[in-house]
Amino acid sequence: MDLVKRVKGILLTPKTEWQAIEPEPGDPAYLFTNYVAILAAIPAVCRFIGMTILGRSVVGGVVSAIVYYVLTFVMVYVMALIADALAPSFGGHKNQPNALKLTVYSMTPAWLAGVFWLIPRLGILGLILGLYGLYLFWLGAPTLMKTPAEKSVLYTAAVVVCGIVISVVIFAIVHAIGWR
Repeated sequence: MDLVKRVKGILLTPKTEWQAIEPEPGDPAYLFTNYVAILAAIPAVCRFIGMTILGRSVVGGVVSAIVYYVLTFVMVYVMALIADALAPSFGGHKNQPNALKLTVYSMTPAWLAGVFWLIPRLGILGLILGLYGLYLFWLGAPTLMKTPAEKSVLYTAAVVVCGIVISVVIFAIVHAIGWR
């Protein structure tokens, strides 16, 4: 997989990119090593730089960045488990590899928008741009999880609510260790 080509495809032509992604293997080691590890570093590194420039503790920033980075992997995996478990409830099919691909690639805009954390006050822009990932998830659900189009919105909403809860927990953990 060409990382740049995949990022461009998922952002600019998601419908056709989901079709290309569907037959690919959803090997967790491959996806985490070749995609998540690279893109998830963007918000962690940028937030560390932004907070350090504002005079925050370098040691605390490094620890927080590492914790944030590691918890991102946990979040992606847990979200994939949730997406897989909920699919049958919305007329879809359980398929763990496809659930992982759906989750991983839907996170692309949020990770890229993490560059806004270089200026912490612009971090909210990253969150707003990251909402495009919801659209990507909704668009990819019928292809990867075989959810009927009419149930994809509810399926996406259910998975997103779980994702919000997980994100709040991750934010609380990172905040508790001093990344403010």
